[in-house]
Amino acid sequence: MLRLDGATVRFGKRAVLDSVDLEVADHEIVCVLGPSGSGKSTLLRVVAGLQAADAGRVLLDGRDQRGVPVHRRGVGLMFQDHQLFPQRDVGGNVAFGLRMRGEGKAEQARRVGELLEMVGLPGAGRRAISTLSGGEQQRVALARALAPEPKLLMLDEPLGQLDRGLRERLVVELRQLFGRLGTTVLAVTHDQGEAFALADRVVVMREGRIAQTGTPLEVWQRPASEFVARFLGFDNVVAATVSGEAANTVWGKIPVPAGTAQGEARLLVRPAGVRMVPAEDGLPCVVTGRTFRGNHVAVLLQPVGAPLLEAECALRDAPDEGAEVGVAFAAEEVVVLAGSSAGDDGPRGGGDHSEPRTADRRV
Repeated sequence: MLRLDGATVRFGKRAVLDSVDLEVADHEIVCVLGPSGSGKSTLLRVVAGLQAADAGRVLLDGRDQRGVPVHRRGVGLMFQDHQLFPQRDVGGNVAFGLRMRGEGKAEQARRVGELLEMVGLPGAGRRAISTLSGGEQQRVALARALAPEPKLLMLDEPLGQLDRGLRERLVVELRQLFGRLGTTVLAVTHDQGEAFALADRVVVMREGRIAQTGTPLEVWQRPASEFVARFLGFDNVVAATVSGEAANTVWGKIPVPAGTAQGEARLLVRPAGVRMVPAEDGLPCVVTGRTFRGNHVAVLLQPVGAPLLEAECALRDAPDEGAEVGVAFAAEEVVVLAGSSAGDDGPRGGGDHSEPRTADRRV
């Protein structure tokens, strides 16, 4: 459906999109994820035709889009601020693309009614935009984007202005709706939870390049680098020397999965793999903080002369601040990070064990 070959955009001497290759299949939902300035919104604008590429190609259904204006690309666009027409009612907004396409009034009315039913706003065609809640405006914007039946629907931070509870509910509804319609979707967001809940495939970007691509489960379980790990919110990253089935670290010996490459590495221990045991049975630590996160507690642990560790535990098992505990490590939650180094700290962001797909260009 969509293919980018070496797509490059430069602002002055800086490449904000740096020779990116990407493919999106029919009926696939792909979410591009990354911190501010990573190039994800520029990628979307290049595909839409809102930003000209300095090099490379954008192909839709195999056809090069160079010189093709936005309104002739057959794509739908939905932005964070919705950009609804305040002077038109709900039905007028949804019908806009149909009118531009020359559809008759009867077909417009049929399609508007069908779409409003589909997005959960039956009979709302005569309502004024000013009377809608944020969530209702989001639904109207979605119906408007879907009305002309675009070959590709592109979403730019579509839920960014909504409160957390509404975002979580709508992202589930969106995935179900796109699955039912067979819509091909390219979305960009900085919210990893939103991306992982919506996408068939996640693309993580860094400084104009693709740092990792894979299913949400692949990316979560096997971050490709220290940058990706830290962007996903994992802070238990440390220098290590792998020898046999263990690694020597400032936290002591940590078991590693069988078959791990030997030698110097950077090691990620997911919080679920930091197991609290009696103080005499593991690495001695003091509990310095607790954060409740719904169905579990994140516990900060301070070893003597070593970096902090984050652990996860059930609510009923959370130790008090100031408590002394021991720490043991679970090999199945340890990831040896490929292509990383001590200086690859990167910004923070909020399966199976197959090798994740990584690339600087080709994905």
